[in-house]
Amino acid sequence: METVTHTEAVRGHVEQARSRGATVALVPTMGDLHEGHLALMAEGRRCADVLVASIFVNPLQFGPREDFQAYPRALERDAVKLDGAGADLLFAPSTETIYPRGLAATTRVEVPELTDILCGAARPGHFTGVATVVNILFNIVRPHVALFGEKDYQQLRIIRRMAADLQMDVEIRGMPTRRAPDGLALSSRNRYLSPFERARAPELYHTLRDTALALERGQRDIPALEGAAAARLAAAGFGVDYVSIREAETLATPHTATRTFVVLGAARLGAARLIDNVTADIP
Repeated sequence: METVTHTEAVRGHVEQARSRGATVALVPTMGDLHEGHLALMAEGRRCADVLVASIFVNPLQFGPREDFQAYPRALERDAVKLDGAGADLLFAPSTETIYPRGLAATTRVEVPELTDILCGAARPGHFTGVATVVNILFNIVRPHVALFGEKDYQQLRIIRRMAADLQMDVEIRGMPTRRAPDGLALSSRNRYLSPFERARAPELYHTLRDTALALERGQRDIPALEGAAAARLAAAGFGVDYVSIREAETLATPHTATRTFVVLGAARLGAARLIDNVTADIP
């Protein structure tokens, strides 16, 4: 595996691959890789000839009181994992490479309707930062397929909308959430949990799963289900940002014809902000 830090090196590598008819997969990450990331790499290795991974902790998606400076950075360890996962190229740019005009002067990518709800309401500007950096990475790498985890469900929907609206020639592929044996979704921010908090953390998944099961069993009082789930999490010691039941495809408020739901939740436990989701299909 080759590691590069500049745009021209990535483009040269990818242009050579494309010139011989090879397909290119991209897995964008912020590093501190876990098994969820490696599952994305495995799918990228399976579905394309050349696998590119990027590691970039994107300052544009962090709020002023969020954990940008503290976010885990482990480039050397991550590079070993990527090499073992079969990545051909690691793109590890600096902030200046991605935003050469500086953050304040950078053109932003807005995705209407999807960015100011759910996590977007709790983290203003976050998804504009995500859409902007993913757009930049797509322009640099020009992948045929890009892979993202379904744990970040709203992010995945936003990236799919952006790619469709801007008529990008890239397939956006979502991969199932990888979990610990007790159900906790794998996340780099899980390292913020104390042992006591880690023992409680799976309750987020269990609460969302039980809410999805209630939908599948025919319950349709959406506000009551959301309220009960939020109360259950609060009783378990979480600081609840939201529990929300939405249409799975659009993230719109469900209506009587909805047949595929997604139950999404975000809650704080100590220093960690945890997110998760569970889908529910109605025959």
